[in-house]
Amino acid sequence: TVVDEVGESLEENARLKATLLAAESQLLALADDSGLEVDVLGGEPGRLSARYAGENASDEDRVDYLLLRLKGVPWEKRSARFRCVIAIATPDDEVEFCSGECQGFITLEPRGEQGFGYDPVFYLPELDKTMAELPLEIKNQVSHRGQAAREAYQLLG
Repeated sequence: TVVDEVGESLEENARLKATLLAAESQLLALADDSGLEVDVLGGEPGRLSARYAGENASDEDRVDYLLLRLKGVPWEKRSARFRCVIAIATPDDEVEFCSGECQGFITLEPRGEQGFGYDPVFYLPELDKTMAELPLEIKNQVSHRGQAAREAYQLLG
């Protein structure tokens, strides 16, 4: 089942997907929505991260568009975060949320070959690397998705 992400927030989109899947399957369902929020852009691209540079844009297109939007913005104003929200829904429409957040900065140019999406321009000062420069096991420890998944695992325990 494909669910249109028509919600106004990550939480709404995760809820829409999880409740529809739970109702259709009559089983517990998990769904997530994730996004990159850049402070100087008022939280853009946010829930529209996957469609930021247009409906059929590639990861590279989205990164290029983001860097274009940030052209001339000094380093100290390039703060950003990745956010992930997981909704866990029952067939009777009960929903619990789990979330994760990873703070960083947007680089001036892409760095690294791992990952996808905005990973090559999302810099983690405490590790002195972009997400795309991290080995998968480290990325999973620090990422927004890893945090949300661990919280969901504890909740479902």
